[in-house]
Amino acid sequence: MPLSEDQTASTAVPQSSLQASCSPRRKGILALAVFTLALGACGGGDDPPPVVTTPPATPSGCELDGSTGGQAVVLPGDPSAPEQATGYAPKATVYSKTYMAVTNNPLSTKVACDVLKDGGTAVDAAVAAQMVLNLVEPQSSGIGGGAFIMYYDAATKAVTAYDGRETAPAGADENYIQWKSASDQTAPAPSAVRSGRSIGTPGTLRVLELAHSEHGKQPWKALFSPAIKLATDGFAIPPRMAAAISGTTTVANIQRDPEMAAYFLNPDGTPRAVNTIIKNPALANVFSAIASDGADAFYKNGPIAQAIVAKIQTTYDGNTTPGVTTLDDLANYQAKKRTAVCTTYRQYEICGMPPPSSGGIAVAQILGIVENFDMASHAPTLVDQNGGRPSVLGAHLLGEAGHLAYADRNKYVADTDFIGLPGGGWDSMLNKPYLSQRASLISTTGVLTTPVAAGNLGDVPLSPSSVEERGTTHLSLHDKYGNVVSMTTTIESGLGSYHMTNGFLLNNELTDFNAAPSVDGVLVANRVQPGKRPRSSMSPTLVFKRNADGSRGDFYMTTGSPGGATIIQYVAKTLVASLDWGMDAQQAVSMIDFGGSNGAAGSPMIVGGEHPNVDTSVPSGGLAGDNDPLVRGLRDLGHTVNINAQSSGLSAIIRSTIGGSAVLVGGADPRREGVVLGDTFKP
Repeated sequence: MPLSEDQTASTAVPQSSLQASCSPRRKGILALAVFTLALGACGGGDDPPPVVTTPPATPSGCELDGSTGGQAVVLPGDPSAPEQATGYAPKATVYSKTYMAVTNNPLSTKVACDVLKDGGTAVDAAVAAQMVLNLVEPQSSGIGGGAFIMYYDAATKAVTAYDGRETAPAGADENYIQWKSASDQTAPAPSAVRSGRSIGTPGTLRVLELAHSEHGKQPWKALFSPAIKLATDGFAIPPRMAAAISGTTTVANIQRDPEMAAYFLNPDGTPRAVNTIIKNPALANVFSAIASDGADAFYKNGPIAQAIVAKIQTTYDGNTTPGVTTLDDLANYQAKKRTAVCTTYRQYEICGMPPPSSGGIAVAQILGIVENFDMASHAPTLVDQNGGRPSVLGAHLLGEAGHLAYADRNKYVADTDFIGLPGGGWDSMLNKPYLSQRASLISTTGVLTTPVAAGNLGDVPLSPSSVEERGTTHLSLHDKYGNVVSMTTTIESGLGSYHMTNGFLLNNELTDFNAAPSVDGVLVANRVQPGKRPRSSMSPTLVFKRNADGSRGDFYMTTGSPGGATIIQYVAKTLVASLDWGMDAQQAVSMIDFGGSNGAAGSPMIVGGEHPNVDTSVPSGGLAGDNDPLVRGLRDLGHTVNINAQSSGLSAIIRSTIGGSAVLVGGADPRREGVVLGDTFKP
């Protein structure tokens, strides 16, 4: 049943006003207040909020002090980005003694931290945080989507990859998202993304249940209590959620689904404003059922499963192409344990997610390529809390390595349960001689001609394909027992497929498949097949020091990010910033987003223009950014540079030593609303 108006409170607190920045190089650009008090109705007022020019104070313990952000410059975002950019608000490095939580929203971070403080494991905290994120960040993730989890067990030093990626229905054919039918070879209506064809069988609950059954400590039921209370009592709409539901086109898409409209829009059809108190009793009921009966309440034949299938099959008065998902698809869904992609990088071991994610392989390839260069000698200059200014050659080398890695990814990587990797495994793509050969293609005085061809890995009859992926969120969690969770979770595009049932959104993950099963008569690895999981770029990552004999040593770092296909670039630059350039967790996360992804001819390098260390001004007779030494230097090498604002949501936790004692050092992305909490202290 759609939510009625009396089910969603609409008590509005005055919206923070937009105002122009007074910075000379930002003159005329709008600024948005990204501060939100996530624990209740935020104070408002007629005056604009003050500009925050210094990082907020470090909170104590698991307490939020309200300093969750500041005013941030809003530049035009990358039009291909998963979610719109909402600026940059500098953040301070956080230190804790034994446990730490980092998510992309203050409320979900606090809930995770409270679980860790009470003796819960990192997996316990992930369950609780994900349910809260379903409420405060519905545009990015939720139980209607999927997730990948990298887990480190401190007692055994084992790393496990948990796959909760969505699957295509059993009734799908290879043209499922390309055509309405064999007899009607036109695109699904109103588009592939917003049709029922885009919706994969969700995996988030099953994968969390699997991980919890093996590594949970607190009762499953108890972990849903914070989200149930929040959905019942209400919460203040955060700025990113408000931004996600605004805009004429977005509102029109929301209005197609009566339940979405009742939840996200006011009675007059306008989007609910930031800081409006909103309730979600329908989702509270779903959470209560899952808390009591486990994930079966969602997947087995019952009212929740029936409502999911009915929504996927809806035609919205004949204007939407329905999907063919059945109750059997839900009942038969399985989360999977997979072998992590673990490779060496200098004195470290890097472990990432295996297929159907391409993230683990692509990040490992980028690192394996730049390992052939002295990256330490190309460190950033003027290093500050925001990561300083990357050197031209440092950014160039990482960007070119990205082009090469994405070329292999686009051709070879897909769901390995259906399409094997060259040579039967990822060693053919990750061995040192092969990556050294790929590195030899890079020049320090010029650029590769893009698109770069994939490496020659044998007679593999596959055609390359590149698909734009969309919205996600990421959690980094470290418990007091030393266990670590790196979890990236998604519903694909911002607001998914624009299909809502029982208070949660359904994904549009199947549009991560290549729509056409072949190119010029050659099959694409990432084509639709029944039961198959679409390729992803999600890159939850764990890093370990290596012992003298080469074996796995102590845990060193975890990181990951949202960002669609650009996740790989975000994670790679963060790893190099820490491992080669010695930055702490916050500096590495905060540093300028940059990288390359091997798109069409002249594929641009991104240099995130939202960053305060990037000069986006336009010189007379020049291009925007020509006054910036990094942008200008990359262009002088021959790069096409895109300075659109980026929307990463990186987080990182690094294990370090202060005063002879082991500590955790945390960072949350200044481009989103996240915070770091734990048993914090000031060194």
